[in-house]
This record gives sequence, structure tokens and C-alpha cells, in this order.
Amino acid sequence: MSVPQGPQSPRGNGGNPFSPRGNGNNPDQSNRRNQNAGPGGPKGVMRSPWLWGTIIVLMVVLLFQMLSGRGPQTIDTKDGMDILTSQASDVKFANIVDNTRQVQLELNSDYKKTDPETGKERNYGKDVQFYYTYAQSAQVVKAVEKANPKNGWTASMKETSMWTYMLTSILPFIIILALFWFLMSRMGSGSGMLGMGGKKNAGKLSDGQIPKTKFSDVAGEEAAVQEVEEIKDFLQDPSKYKALGARIPRGVLLYGPPGTGKTLLARAIAGEAGVPFYSMAGSDFVEMFVGLGASRVRDLFDEAKKNAPAIIFIDEIDAVGRKRGSGMGGGHDEREQTLNQLLVEMDGFNNDTNLIIIAATNRPDVLDPALLRPGRFDRQVAVEAPDLEGREEILKVHAKGKPFVPDIDLHAIAVRTPGFTGADLANVLNEAALLCARVGAQLIDNRAIDEAIDRVMSGPRRRSKGMALDELRNTAYHEGGHALVAAALNNTDPVTKVTILPRGRALGYTAVMPTEDRYSQSRNELLDQMAYAMGGRTAEEIVFHDPSTGASNDIEKATKIARRMVGEFGFTDQLGAIKWIDSDDEQGLDGLRPREYSDATAQMIDEQVMSFVETAHTEAWQIIMDNREILDELVRQLLVKQTLNEKELKEIFANIKKAPQREVWLSNPNRPDSDKPPVPIPESLKRSAGLPQQ
Repeated sequence: MSVPQGPQSPRGNGGNPFSPRGNGNNPDQSNRRNQNAGPGGPKGVMRSPWLWGTIIVLMVVLLFQMLSGRGPQTIDTKDGMDILTSQASDVKFANIVDNTRQVQLELNSDYKKTDPETGKERNYGKDVQFYYTYAQSAQVVKAVEKANPKNGWTASMKETSMWTYMLTSILPFIIILALFWFLMSRMGSGSGMLGMGGKKNAGKLSDGQIPKTKFSDVAGEEAAVQEVEEIKDFLQDPSKYKALGARIPRGVLLYGPPGTGKTLLARAIAGEAGVPFYSMAGSDFVEMFVGLGASRVRDLFDEAKKNAPAIIFIDEIDAVGRKRGSGMGGGHDEREQTLNQLLVEMDGFNNDTNLIIIAATNRPDVLDPALLRPGRFDRQVAVEAPDLEGREEILKVHAKGKPFVPDIDLHAIAVRTPGFTGADLANVLNEAALLCARVGAQLIDNRAIDEAIDRVMSGPRRRSKGMALDELRNTAYHEGGHALVAAALNNTDPVTKVTILPRGRALGYTAVMPTEDRYSQSRNELLDQMAYAMGGRTAEEIVFHDPSTGASNDIEKATKIARRMVGEFGFTDQLGAIKWIDSDDEQGLDGLRPREYSDATAQMIDEQVMSFVETAHTEAWQIIMDNREILDELVRQLLVKQTLNEKELKEIFANIKKAPQREVWLSNPNRPDSDKPPVPIPESLKRSAGLPQQ
């Protein structure tokens, strides 16, 4: 498994999926809202579904007890018939209830019976009753007639009382409504609001408190901070902007990979300006019942307007702000109604409202154009993965309070972590601290940092993974093939580490790390990436003549690079500089959009992709054949040491035979070639960048 690092590496395109969050609201700030609205106040208690459910159950039980009363005691049918036949003189009155097949007896004295199991006597009183079956009806009537009670006997039909009728007919509906209300309340409180009316739960909205986060807590994003700093000034003193006729942006969209600090930056704006901060996630507005989301949007804006100046922050706004018409529900589904209400609210306040809307997303390309137009989200601020200097600043922030050995160099750590986001870097230092605590160390050392970086990049080491010696040797040749091909190519970054220690899902990995931050890649660099991605599979083919399944991920990487080169970057002379494939291989937001090219073009794309991958495979094959002795030496040392660092690799690759330079590529061979070189880089730029000067 190769781990190419750089501007287009997996680390740079995503990193940790968890964004850093500010660490709390200020408990000392006065709450601008009614304190009784909180979950712990009187109103919060009265809104508790558990309380109301308990009250309803108790009322039903008490009502049944009131209606039922004491009544006659039920005895066995055999005992009742014995009274009518053998104790007839004790029967004062009898009543036969036909519809319930029940006989009620009024006796002159208490009826008592001894329990045969316990031997205890039980007194049933003077009023008893027993039930009989339909087949016993005639026998029961004869027994009552023969007993000839003193006060006579009657036969009647039992009528249902009004209260019993109401309970049996209305109570089920009451229970269903109570259950529905309970579920809606639970659903609403989970999203920060009560479901029935869309009213908000005060705790979910951070109570409009003022965060303690400041711009000094947002390291490594100086450009983004500068873009939003004037929003703080406007909220603190809007008069100087209004005097010049300026209008502050109503909305600010923060976009970038996960873990870059978008939420942290939004909290810092509110903390610096000293204004209430109302935070919700986009998914909190979307429910299964149409209209709830729109109601929640209205409640959120109404609450913020009451406490203006204030900031409303909507995290992951793409959950509610995707392009309309892309879902199966048309214009009537809940998400689109919520989006429509959000658009109306953002148009509904004037320039004097002093209310700023900040939203964050990882996917600005899927947002509805109406959200991004001027007057709504006027300003779009990129919060990208930090550069070298930014990473060092972030490490300084997260290193506070952690004890390090004296020789720890945060700059060196920043150099080794290109493409890492702020969340990744925080995770590195936290993992290092955990590793040291696990072994009882008092200080965080370089070994812990090295292990932490590897854990964040490739997962934890699988110490219990015992491989057979043949498979271990196969893994060594596989990773050695990656490293050898990468070192022999002319447009790759240095190979900094090779290991055959299993990590995560990989049996080993090769790290190819850039020496500086890059934001684009050339055609030759992508061709080299494909070649050393195929290096592991090629080494297995040459050495063992029997490749393993361990190269599946490498083949996938090479294929993706080739497909993007053909369909997205226009790096082929046959298909030209035309974009044929969407950047994320999407077939449209709804998954139903057809491709916009013919079957013949699709065949050409497939042929070009196969050609690129096969060429990379051939280049890797030739490099390994030319440097087989070096590959064998690399494998010998890997089997002994298991991990080789950059210095050891340089010694092994000292006499490597480099791959020949590729021919000059023209997008169209019919166009004339130019032999004029580019202009030299000015010496002033070299000095500012710290580059050697001529």
C-alpha cells in the first residue's frame, strides 16, 4: 500500500471528519431570554412528556377504581350451584344477567370457604356472583327456581353505563393521541425543538450566549480570519460603515474540508464581537412532517432578532440547502419548504437589523444558487487545510498544556504532516499523549509523535497480526516495489518511510511526502503517481510470478488518477481539453442525470484510461527490472528492521538507475512546438520564499 502525500493526497482532500468545536458558552453571561423557558425551569418541567404520561395513566387508573367500586365477590361456578342446591334457605335474592351469563346472589349470612391449598378461610361477604356457560343456562334457571329465594329472583340484561361506554370508546383515542404527542415531543427535543409547534428548546440553541472563543484560538487560517474580521467590527460599531454607505454582508458561507475549523471560526466571530451565538445544524431543520422545518426557521430568526445584534450559525447547511428540484418529492417535500423559508427569512430583515447569518459546508457546489446570490450569502470564505506555517501555528495552540521532551521540534512535525487539517494535528498530539500515558511516560517524545502520525495516517498498528513468513516477504517486496519506483522517477516527492508493520487495513505502507506545500499537480507528476502505485503489483509479478490481492487498493488509485486525467483534466490528445466526467464521479445530485457523451466517446474514455494504466505498469516493470539488486537489498533490510526511515532509504537508493525523462507532450501533435524557456523567478521572490539565490 503506497501513501502518496501532497496537495491532492487523501489527507488534503478530507482529513478528520470531525470539525474542531469551540469549548463552551460563557455561563457568566446574562441570558436575554426568560429563564423559565430553560429545560430545568417550571415551563420546562411542565413540557416534560414523561410527566404528562404519568398523569394520564394515574387519572385512568383512579377513574376505573371509582367506577368499579366494591361490587359482588366472584366465586366458582361449582360453589354457586352448591349454594342454590344445598344452601337454598340462605339465598335472599337472585338475579340472572342473561347477556353476561352471570348469577348475582344476595345471602342472609356471609359466605365463607376454606382454601384447600393454604388451609385459610376466606370470607366473601353476603353479595356473591358466579358465571356459567351457555350450555348451563337451563340448569342454572332450574336451580334458581327451585331455591325460591325469599325476596324472589329476576332475569335481566346488563346495561353499560355512560362512563364505561365513554372509557371503552374514547380512551383508546386518548391513548393514541397521548402517544403521538409523546413521540412528537421526543423527536422535536432531539432536534432542538418541540415537534408539534416547532418551538425551540432553549438549550439546543446555546441559549444565545456569548462564546469565549477568540480569533487567537483560530490558528493557521489567517486569510479566513481577515475576511471575517470586519464582520466583528460591524457588529461592534456599525456607524462607521453606515456613514460611508457600506452594507455589511448579510450572510457568510464558510466552506472547506472537514476538520479545518469552520465552526471554531464562526464562534470566534461571535466571541470577538461579544454578541449572542445561535447555532443549529442543517439536519435539525429537516423532519418527516412537512412544515416543521419551516416553523423552526421562523422561530430561530425571531429569537435572534429579539436579541440583535446576534449571529446565527447553521452547520452543514447542505443538508437543507441543496439545489431544489433534485429530490423525488418535487417542490412539496419538507427540505424544499424549509429552504424556501430560509430564503424568505434572509430577505426579510433590513440593513439595520444587525443580524449576521454564517453557514458552513463541505460541499458548496451542491448548494442552491438562490442561497449564494448577493443579498443572502454575499461572502464566501474558503477555510482550507493549512499550509506549513499554519500547521506550525496550530501545533503551538494544541501543544499548550502538554509536557514535551526538550528536543521536540514543532516545525519538523509540521513539515511531516502536509495536507493535515487542524483536527488532524490536534489528533496527532492527543494520540501522542495517550501513547505516553499508556506506558507511564511523563513527557511526550519523538517516538510517540512518530507513532501518532502513523496512526492518524494509516490507523493503529495491529500487533496481534501474525503473518506467515512467506506473506511477510511478499509484503516486503510489494512495499519495496512502491518505494523503488517512486525513488527512480523524476517527478515524485521523496520516499520518507517504508514499513511492513500492519496498520489499519493495510499490511504495510510506503510514505511519499512532499517537501513543500503544493496546490496543483502536473501531468508528469500524475503519471509518476500511477507508476509507483503500480510498483507493488509489478514487484510481485516479477519476483513471484503470482501477484496477490494486496494490490487491489493500488490498482484502484491508479485507475482513479487515469480516469480523472482523461475525463476531468484533459490530459489526452485524442479527447482534447474537454471535461467528460464530474469531479466526484457523480451522476447528478439525484442520481438520475444521464451522461452527456455518446457511447463512442465512452469507449474512447475507457481505452485512454486503460492505456494510461498499462503505460504506468510498463514503466514500473522497467524500473524494477533495471534495479532488481537494489530491490532485493531493500527487502533484506525490511525483513530485519521492519521499518526504514528516509536516511536509510537514501543510502539504499544511492546507486539507483533513474527512469528516462518522458517526451514533451503536446495536447495536439499538429500544433507547433515552442523551444522558448519560461521567464526566471525574480530574486526578490526567492528571498521572500527562502530559496537559494544565484
